[in-house]
Amino acid sequence: MSKNKMSGTRQLSFKLVLEENATELVHAQAHILNHIFNFINSMSLKCAIELGIPYIIHNNGKPMTLSELITVLPIHPTKAHNVYRLMRILINSGFFAGEKISENKQEEVHVLTEPSKLLLKENPLSVTPFLLIMLDPILTTPWHHLLNWFQNDDPSVKKIAHIFHIFLYRDKYGYIAVQRE
Repeated sequence: MSKNKMSGTRQLSFKLVLEENATELVHAQAHILNHIFNFINSMSLKCAIELGIPYIIHNNGKPMTLSELITVLPIHPTKAHNVYRLMRILINSGFFAGEKISENKQEEVHVLTEPSKLLLKENPLSVTPFLLIMLDPILTTPWHHLLNWFQNDDPSVKKIAHIFHIFLYRDKYGYIAVQRE
């Protein structure tokens, strides 16, 4: 079959798929893309905790503007302009809220939301230790080797075994404790 004929067949097939299932196809693509990029929310939240953003806003006693927040964050000055992007992700994820100071000013203040209050160390229901453990490379790296584990007959593949041992440890002792090697 010639290249042009095959290309025309593919285009026709794709056109038929689009015409018949355009809405379903868009929803399916959105579903896949949401899963592909879902890690951005988790890693942005981890970064915010490590930078101390929830604590800084809470300890300030009132909402903070972006410029106020940047001045107290432990970041390199050349990265200051990127804090806006980080805060947009966190606001869109519901961990913080942005409120306009007034209708005349474009600047907004950042406030804690109910989920971000669960990130505060002083909160007895704080989920910060769990979040930091679950996003630690010792727990996330093994998931990159899941295919190898499924394709290998060795039940104790070291990299993936950490996942199962940690959950067995939790089942045995009732809590999760990660010990680095």
